[in-house]
Amino acid sequence: MFESHITLKVHGILKDYIKEGHVVVDATMGNGYDTVFLAEQVGVSGKVYAFDIQEKALLSTKEKLVESNLSDRVTLIKASHEAVRSHVQEPIDMAMFNLGYLPTGNKEVITKPYSTLIAIEAILGILKKDGILSIITYYGHDGGMVEKEAVQGFISMLKQSEYEVLSIQYENRKKNPPIIYFVRKRV
Repeated sequence: MFESHITLKVHGILKDYIKEGHVVVDATMGNGYDTVFLAEQVGVSGKVYAFDIQEKALLSTKEKLVESNLSDRVTLIKASHEAVRSHVQEPIDMAMFNLGYLPTGNKEVITKPYSTLIAIEAILGILKKDGILSIITYYGHDGGMVEKEAVQGFISMLKQSEYEVLSIQYENRKKNPPIIYFVRKRV
């Protein structure tokens, strides 16, 4: 639980959930680490759809997938995550978001509340019963706090009879530590 990098915490939790043959979405592929993790978990019969608007993210992810011999189970999509319904036509078992900016990229290109909420709502619409949505909010940058509050507000209003919402956060870290949210669809 106390690995140094927050995405490793999420991977550790999701590893027991994601199964061979699952269909999953990486809504913010970034440098490709989550996409590779997901591709490893879904196995040869599974499928990963990975989204990002930046060419640098697609190239980095593609390189990692080729090196890992996992390209055949991943569809890389150069589009905003808000376009998920245009590209994913089947029910999914799980989806991941890392909100903020590409760590090695242009820090002015950030996820935005409007498109993120559209994407979350779309994903919840195609998420199977007992499916999981994970969201990591990095909000220590311009625009980050607005997006964090929008996401937090949206998921906190989900009906308890339809969804379980869990948050994990550091209580003793300064400078806007990331927050993890998990949403499980109950129906």
